[in-house]
Amino acid sequence: MTNLKNLDGGEGIDYDFKPDVTLNDNQILKNKEWCIKSLHTPGHMGNHLCFSWEGESILFSGDLVMGWATSMVSPPDGDLTDFMNSIKSLQLRSPDKLFFPGHGAPIENPSLRLQELYEHRKKREGQILSALETGLATISEITESVYADLDKRLITAAKRNVLAHLIDLTSRKICEVSKEITTNSRFTLTSKG
Repeated sequence: MTNLKNLDGGEGIDYDFKPDVTLNDNQILKNKEWCIKSLHTPGHMGNHLCFSWEGESILFSGDLVMGWATSMVSPPDGDLTDFMNSIKSLQLRSPDKLFFPGHGAPIENPSLRLQELYEHRKKREGQILSALETGLATISEITESVYADLDKRLITAAKRNVLAHLIDLTSRKICEVSKEITTNSRFTLTSKG
């Protein structure tokens, strides 16, 4: 994949934060009363973790799965391919009965919410592909078409999500960019798209 360093972004990243402990995927933390397993679930951010409360069918889903909105995926640290894979990996787990997101109310039907998030992203992908088919080529053009009714105060976040989709589509060779991917690049469909 092309260099993704010149993409702006970085929303919510605290570059000065240094964790006392770094957790691995499937690492167990426990005491006499509880057992928590860390699950590496990149997508919203590259280092995102969810935490499974083992034996309770409860997942602390952080910013990956929220009930009130879809997660922002903002490259270069946010990655839509990883996001979709993380959603799929949570779908394959034994069904959790409850998710506690980082923001908003508990999610009482996690299976349904995961399916909604997956379908939302696939629908957005279809809208972006349709925009590319009509000859729209830049992130701004595609965003204005796909998010025509969006409150203008949210347009920057929408552009970040479109960029994430275009990077994913480029990595899957469904669309291409003539030069390095930047926020001003022009994208076109490949013969596969």
